[in-house]
Amino acid sequence: MINRLIGGFVGILLGVSLISPIAETVNSTAGAGKNLANATSWGATVLNLVPGFFALAILGIGIAVCYGALRDAGVV
Repeated sequence: MINRLIGGFVGILLGVSLISPIAETVNSTAGAGKNLANATSWGATVLNLVPGFFALAILGIGIAVCYGALRDAGVV
């Protein structure tokens, strides 16, 4: 149980620390007035959604860690 909590905590810390560089890279690539090579406006819109989906993945890791810990404790 402890190893799952530590692994989840490390994963969440790494993910949270990577949100800012990912958002900066996306903004510099698909920012206002920037032209993406061979991309449509739809492609730029999808690229702008990347940081949000990354944050949702980190949230999913947190939920999975909590569920696993509660299952191991016999609460769920």
